[in-house]
Amino acid sequence: QVQLVESGGGLVQGGGSLRLSCASSGRTVSTYVMNWFRQPPGKEREFVARIRWSIGWPYYADSVKGRFTISRDNAKNTVYLQMNSLKPEDTAVYYCAAARSFSTVVAGMDYWGKGTLVNVSS
Repeated sequence: QVQLVESGGGLVQGGGSLRLSCASSGRTVSTYVMNWFRQPPGKEREFVARIRWSIGWPYYADSVKGRFTISRDNAKNTVYLQMNSLKPEDTAVYYCAAARSFSTVVAGMDYWGKGTLVNVSS
C-alpha cells in the first residue's frame, strides 16, 4: 500500500507562485513513478507532471511547461510541484498519484491522494 497526502494549496493572485507537497509512505513507494494531476471545476482530471524517485526524468504537460517544476526529496519521501506565473486557468484541485509505470492517464495510476485546492484569482 502507498499513502499520499498533498498540501500547499490556497488562494493566490494571477502571476503568483505556490509550492505543493506530496508526502508519501509505504514500503515500496520508491519504486513508483510520482505524478501530479489536476481537475479544474467542471472538467476532467488531467495530467500535469511526473518524476521518478531514482533518476528524476521530469516530464510536463504542454500547458505547464516552463512555469511548473516537479522535484523530489528522497530522504523525506516527498514530491513537490513549484508553480510559477500562475494563471486563472490553473485553478483546480491538484492530486498526487503514484504509478507502477509511465502513464499520463487517470486509469494508469495505482494510488491517489485526496487533493489540494489551488485557486488563482484574476
